[in-house]
Amino acid sequence: MKKFFIILFSCLFAILPFSACGKDDGGLKKIRLNEVTHSVFYAPLYVAIEKGYFAEEGLEIELTNGGGADASMTAVLSKTADIGLMGPETVIYVQNQGKKDSPKVFGQLTQKDGSFLVSKTPMPDFKWTDLKGKEILAGRKGGVPAMTFEYIINQLGMQDGIDLTLNYDVQFNLMTSAFLGGTGDFCTVFEPTASEYQASGQWHIVASVGEQAGEVPYTSFIALESYINNNQDTIEGFLRAIKKAYAFMDENSTTIVAEAIVKQFPSTSITSIARSIESYKSIDAWKTDLIATEDSFTRLQNIMANAGELESAVPFSKIVNNSLAEKVFK
Repeated sequence: MKKFFIILFSCLFAILPFSACGKDDGGLKKIRLNEVTHSVFYAPLYVAIEKGYFAEEGLEIELTNGGGADASMTAVLSKTADIGLMGPETVIYVQNQGKKDSPKVFGQLTQKDGSFLVSKTPMPDFKWTDLKGKEILAGRKGGVPAMTFEYIINQLGMQDGIDLTLNYDVQFNLMTSAFLGGTGDFCTVFEPTASEYQASGQWHIVASVGEQAGEVPYTSFIALESYINNNQDTIEGFLRAIKKAYAFMDENSTTIVAEAIVKQFPSTSITSIARSIESYKSIDAWKTDLIATEDSFTRLQNIMANAGELESAVPFSKIVNNSLAEKVFK
């Protein structure tokens, strides 16, 4: 991941210049949003889209899927995306490269790892020590999923390469197919994929990674500092739309929420989406005020250091801009 960003900065300025987001034909201001993956884990975002809360704020979301944090951050840095939804470790990597117009977190969406550990065989009495001697697909090296998983096993007294094997070689959005194709004994998977494939008998969910890991700033809304400074009204409107989405989710059953976002997952049943939402509620996955805390980011940097992926700690103020989230949510 660090090598990726070093290479990125060597060629970044060859990319075409950014044209500011403009109005679409309906009079709405377009926001180009690149998400790291498409998952029920980001349900509040999809509620805001499907319930028309962004439109109420005069905004239109153009949603694209990066298929990994490196690609999503590239989209933000190259200004082909206005906002990225990804792990905030990417901001720390870029900050350590000394870029002047650096990206910053302006809203934290999730506060737990949203993945579930799956096995090819049923393990109703699973214990984390059952991973000894096994190969696990845990994400890409340097990404929060992989680092959080490594942090868990280290806290439990196990080491990669000694007690078990963490496979970092599979691209994030190809992990499911690789696992089903025979790679690894365990894999970390997000909803609704985790529940859907379990229902079809292709694997078995044995544990929640987020429940075991505890609180960590897992996924955040990120934009360049210049974009935040030049589009404060837009970002406030964006955050208000997410706030409305949380209110809708609080006031309605998981089934009603699932019905609201099913268009985002056309091949997934409402029952499966509702079950996924319930899973995330049960581990308190969402940061409902979107305001990042210094303590949680300190823990993230400890997790990164534990994985050998942090050259030097970065001050909270250089990573996060809470001003607009505090204005909207407080």
